[in-house]
Amino acid sequence: MQAGLDRRDFLRLAGYGGVVFASGLGLGACATGARSGGAAQGDFFFVQLSDTHWGYNGPANPDAAGTLPKAIAAVNALPVDPDFIVFTGDLTHLTLDGDLRRARMAQFRDQVAALRVRDIRFLPGEHDASADHGAAYREFFGPSHYTFDHKGIHFIALDNVSDPAGALGAEQLDWLAKDLAGRPLDAPIVVLTHRPLFDLQPQWGWATQDGDRALALLEPYARVTVFYGHIHQENHHATGHIAHHSASSLIFPLPAPGSGTDHKPLPWDPAHPYRGLAWREVTLGGADAQARSQEHPLA
Repeated sequence: MQAGLDRRDFLRLAGYGGVVFASGLGLGACATGARSGGAAQGDFFFVQLSDTHWGYNGPANPDAAGTLPKAIAAVNALPVDPDFIVFTGDLTHLTLDGDLRRARMAQFRDQVAALRVRDIRFLPGEHDASADHGAAYREFFGPSHYTFDHKGIHFIALDNVSDPAGALGAEQLDWLAKDLAGRPLDAPIVVLTHRPLFDLQPQWGWATQDGDRALALLEPYARVTVFYGHIHQENHHATGHIAHHSASSLIFPLPAPGSGTDHKPLPWDPAHPYRGLAWREVTLGGADAQARSQEHPLA
């Protein structure tokens, strides 16, 4: 990188795209102490990839085995490495064959081993977990819900897919309540999940059955942002002061919510073969204490 040129300047000059959303979540007012992850340590960014559907084979993406490697190469080519990388579910494509499911997960794991950044967080999608309540997923990638803290931000990964009905369940909601208990109400919180926590398009499965209960637990906290996948496109929504941002897919786009009666994959366009496929950078913090995103279309 050119001397005197910071990462944001580089991204702007390289034409990587502008800010597409800003949420009121930042580092500047973070409380100190072990419960909140410590004092603010400056802004940082992570990369979100979603809905890779490794193992898919169909007309909606004739290059199904090539799009994930292309995204990995693009992330590795960033001028500055992200602090970490998160995959928000549907790592593999649904199969009812348990042996094939595990084979696809092993292949996916081998693919992502090419990422230069080794701090990688995974979440299951319903394609990974609904057929066996997440058993194979946990064998390969560990717990399906967990928390971690990074530079003053508390991250909560929720599992709303291992239950085939698309619910978090009473046990996980109790776990979430205990995790939140005692945290400062101004603590910045990022929630990572696969399905939307709100009712975006319930008839398409674009909802979480008991998501309202999770949002009720999160509502007292002033700075909460949710990043999710599942719907294979960008969508920006707010429930009160909580901002929800969905990610594009790396396999095929789906119709916009409310655009019809079905949500089959959009047809592959040979003239624009990767249209609608993208991955995302999320920058947290900065002088104006915002969460910002830049989308990277897959080329």
